[in-house]
Amino acid sequence: MSVSPYFLDLRSAYQSEMDDLRFDSEGRDVLHQRLAGKRQEMAFLVQMMDTSPEMVAVVFHQGFDFTEKTVMEHLLTHDSHDADGFPAWSSLADGFVLAPWAQDLAHIVLQAPGGEKFLTLTAGLEYMAGLPVAASIVSAEADGDSDDGDDDEDSDENGEDGDGALVMFEGDDDREQSADARARHEAGSDWLVQQGFDAKD
Repeated sequence: MSVSPYFLDLRSAYQSEMDDLRFDSEGRDVLHQRLAGKRQEMAFLVQMMDTSPEMVAVVFHQGFDFTEKTVMEHLLTHDSHDADGFPAWSSLADGFVLAPWAQDLAHIVLQAPGGEKFLTLTAGLEYMAGLPVAASIVSAEADGDSDDGDDDEDSDENGEDGDGALVMFEGDDDREQSADARARHEAGSDWLVQQGFDAKD
């Protein structure tokens, strides 16, 4: 399954947000309580959908029951600026079922400008969050390395091919957390290097 850099960057930010919410200052797991509180503020949070989508998307955590993985995997190949268009929210209808409470939140989101696109990317993030740790995911960045002149030598040394490498979803605990998109991208690149891919400029 190929995942676009767009969704890889969003996933990194999403995971960082989840990590920030999970524990209080005393190390207690308070994720459930904090998410419940954020859901009560949905009408306010929709104002952040464009600037910080990951901070709003977490509200839908565990609100999707995915029924058709091919629909979701196709979504993850897209970038928000794809020439052929970002998949419409309605096009994902056969891919999942929303929990009743999530349907209520989605109704609020759909009243706001850009609500459908936000729900589409949220569905993608939630699908990625539920994948097994050893999910086989090849990023677009890894595919792009095939254009580098030294790629063949690197592939032989690593024993892996850029088109079929297994990318592990390991924790982001050691990754620097930052709201800045550039920092997230750099962190994602570092993570890919650890998996055996070439560093990107």
